[in-house]
Parts: sequence; C-alpha cells; structure tokens
Amino acid sequence: MVNMIRVASSEGVGIYCPEGGRFSFFNSPYPAHNAYSAIDIYPESEFYSTASSPVYGKVVGIKRVHCPEKMDFETSIYDYVILMRSLENPSRWVKILHVKPTVRLGEVLKPGDNLGFMLRSGFFDFWTDPHIHVEIRDPLDPVRARGGFKIERLIMIDDSKADIGEICGRVIKSKKEYSLLLLKNNSTHGIPVRVGDNIGILDAGIPHYGFFGIHTSTQPSLGDVIKLCNVKIGFVESIHSKMCLAKCPNLTFKLKDKPVKLSLYFNLSKPLVKVIPSKMGELKLKEFEEVSILFSYS
Repeated sequence: MVNMIRVASSEGVGIYCPEGGRFSFFNSPYPAHNAYSAIDIYPESEFYSTASSPVYGKVVGIKRVHCPEKMDFETSIYDYVILMRSLENPSRWVKILHVKPTVRLGEVLKPGDNLGFMLRSGFFDFWTDPHIHVEIRDPLDPVRARGGFKIERLIMIDDSKADIGEICGRVIKSKKEYSLLLLKNNSTHGIPVRVGDNIGILDAGIPHYGFFGIHTSTQPSLGDVIKLCNVKIGFVESIHSKMCLAKCPNLTFKLKDKPVKLSLYFNLSKPLVKVIPSKMGELKLKEFEEVSILFSYS
C-alpha cells in the first residue's frame, strides 16, 4: 500500500501525494496553474506504472480525449478525464488528467488505491515526468480548462537555514530528456529565493513558461521584491494562501556554457531540480558529477 501525505486542499477536499514524491502548482502552461486552481502530483514512478488515487472519491465520469501528435518522441494518442465525486464534500467533484483508468463508474476509492496507469500524454513536452493533474470542480462545470476552485498548500516550509547564494548540486540521474540534480543548499523542498524579508521555494518552469510561482512560509505582500542568489528577478504580482506569482523576466540559465531550462517543484523529501537541454541529447552529464548552474538577468 502506498503511503500518502495530505499536501493540499480545496473546498474541504484533501489532495494527497505519495510519500517521497513531489508536487507542483505552477510548473505548467495549462491555464489553471496560474490561477491557483490546479496541482500536479508526481509519484516518482515510471510511465505506464500504477497511478494512485490522490483523493477520497467515487468515480462518476470517464472521458477519452485525443492528444496532439509528437514527432520527436513517442506518446499516447489519447488522454483521459476522470471525474470523481468527493467523499469529503459531495457537493464538489475532482477532475483528474493523464491517467489511463482501470477503474469503472461507481467505484469508491481512497488515497493510494489503484486508479489506473500513468500516461505519457501527447499534451506533455519531452521533459515531462509522469504526473496526475488534479482540480476541484463544481459538478455543473467539471471539465473546461478554467473554472476550478483555488487550492491551498498544506505542507509547511522551514528553510530558514537554506543557502540562497548558489544553484549547485550532484547529478543523480542523466538521460537525453533531462538531468536531475540533488541540490546542495540545506533546503528540504527545492531552490530557495528571498521574497521581501522572508524565504520562499521556487515552483516553476523557467524561463520557458513566462511566469513563476513561489511557496512561502508567511503571507507575502504585493510588490515584494524577489531575489534569486541575491539578484532581483521580479516582484510579487498576485497572492493566494502563502503562495505568489510573478512574471518571468529575461532570465538565461547555463550549465557548462550550454543554455538550459529549469523545471522546479515542491519536493517532500529532498531538494531536486530538473535541468532541461535546448534539444534532447544536447546536455551530457555523468551521474555523481558536481555541477553549478549560472544565470544572468536583463
């Protein structure tokens, strides 16, 4: 049985992530993610492995949808929308994407129960890992891209001793799609930034998605200056429940003189950052190698 942790909630509906996994509110171009109304659950598993239910619910709808076709890597030609009526708040439904269901209509599930298989959806980019997209919806408006209820993060942050002066770490995974670094910054959750006088954790796909999110331990204020490695990179433009958003400035990241993109999450057990090459196979790193990421801002 998978051990599940309650990491977020909305409208009285708890959302669960496998222990040792990670989640993201903002690392996606999907519109619900910059409206605080979607969360992606990453269970640290492979494509087509078992997907665990992230909620208590009863399956009330399953819809198959066509995906865009990818030319440079293989994906499923279908994705699925799974709708569940919450058992915690029956007036709310849960919308789930990117899982091929093995459940049937009417089945009742608890967090950790088998929901289906993790898809490599045609909606993914080449660097996207298996994950479960979750929204809390009104039963009268359960499917469209916008319209979900805002979600609150429940996991607390205590990164007061985190090193915010450098982005460096050890390579723990290297493949043609991306490399994964274990950061050396005394953080638990990811890359720390300064938000006003406080510390926050970056949650983003930068610079490619055009915005970034930050998880904070205290409520930020509109206009607070955001600093990465003591360099100003923006200011707080919207706030919801100890989270905030900012527009992505002209940031350029490099590793070994090659331009890269960063994929960042809220990690539950160890601080990880995904380093994405401009093209698949362009960045060749060795496992256990120590590397530093440089960035410039204009």
